[in-house]
Amino acid sequence: MKITMIGSGYVGLVSGVCFAEFGHDVICMDLNAEKIEGLKKGIIPIFEPGLEEMTLDNVKAGRLSFTTDIKAAVASSDVVFIGVGTPTNKETGHADLKYVYAAARDIAQAVDGFTVVVTKSTVPVGTGDEVERIIRETNPDADVAVVSNPEFLREGAAIKDFMIPNRIVVGIEDERARPVMTEVYRPLFINQSPLMFTTRRTSELIKYAANAFLAMKITYINEMADLCEAVGANVQEVARGIGLDNRIGTKFLHAGPGYGGSCFPKDTLALVKTAQDFGAPITLIETTVAVNDARKSKMTDKIIKALGGDAKGKTVSILGLTFKPETDDMRDSPSITIVSELTQAGATIRAFDPEGMEQAKSVLPPITYCEGTYDAVAGADAVVIVTEWNEFRGIDLKRVRTLVRTPVLVDLRNVYRKEEVARHGFTYTSIGRPSEDITA
Repeated sequence: MKITMIGSGYVGLVSGVCFAEFGHDVICMDLNAEKIEGLKKGIIPIFEPGLEEMTLDNVKAGRLSFTTDIKAAVASSDVVFIGVGTPTNKETGHADLKYVYAAARDIAQAVDGFTVVVTKSTVPVGTGDEVERIIRETNPDADVAVVSNPEFLREGAAIKDFMIPNRIVVGIEDERARPVMTEVYRPLFINQSPLMFTTRRTSELIKYAANAFLAMKITYINEMADLCEAVGANVQEVARGIGLDNRIGTKFLHAGPGYGGSCFPKDTLALVKTAQDFGAPITLIETTVAVNDARKSKMTDKIIKALGGDAKGKTVSILGLTFKPETDDMRDSPSITIVSELTQAGATIRAFDPEGMEQAKSVLPPITYCEGTYDAVAGADAVVIVTEWNEFRGIDLKRVRTLVRTPVLVDLRNVYRKEEVARHGFTYTSIGRPSEDITA
């Protein structure tokens, strides 16, 4: 099939490249000429394992191309996906849909013959209705079926998630779209991937409901970690003990500094606003948002406590800046709050991240960016693991001990065991594990 992907950011590019890998003819379109020119030269604008190789292979095979010409791309396609950004409106908390609606107007002016228009971007309930209204209003003669097909991609594992999905959700109102969308995803049937057809509004809500539930699960185990610290229990064992119940499961039960990234913060807030607008507030998710926001500042307090109660004049080594490993995404990363608050408290920051430092420079206050782990820890009064990149799991603690000024390790991802760290002379602080100062 001939497919156009409007928007060549994270969702659009990954989806477009994977569709090309299926054997479809795919055009990735974006208004950012610099991005498109880079893609034509093989320059991938995001870090995602496996994406560069797959992009180059499909360009070479002639199945994948890039353009800024939306009219030509749409006119030549059977299916047009909208994969543009839907950032949070800072004033209202709602998802900002201006790029989605602009794409709908452009599509309406360019369609030639029956075309399935698919919203891939994460959008609130009712967006598909508005996209259809805009297309009909802009071009009453446009022969389109508007579909919802949310993405469920984890950054750092997006290729695998697309190629071996848990489910494919397709929301339709026009039955003509069913065979088209079935053909789009036909290559996945060999993996018995469940293709779930539902109504458009149900499909839109499934995406938000899924992300909000996972965000709530993370927040739950983070609060449980605080209780574990207070009573002298171990949150990792608690998580395993409850996760072995298959009704609960082990995933997303890893205590840490709070969730971040492009999805959970934006989607939970958008779901809260949608629920309020429809008079059906979701108190659990409202609380999840509030607790997660406060969580990041709690981590700053934990670090300052490990520094003896005062960060002024101290040097703190931050290992990991991105919200999770295997991505360069800094959006809503806990490190933003932690670094900003430590800086405000008078600390000097030396930081290293394997992929995220260029992105970090636009969202963090002025700090020192280092060339590697051992450069970052030099002269530190505390070493803080914020993101659990693999290379931080095997640090030579003996070497680090010779480089730091004060042997303090704050492990916000529970990468290490206290006994191992103490053996090298470090004072160790982690998340949700027993301490010597139980309060009751």
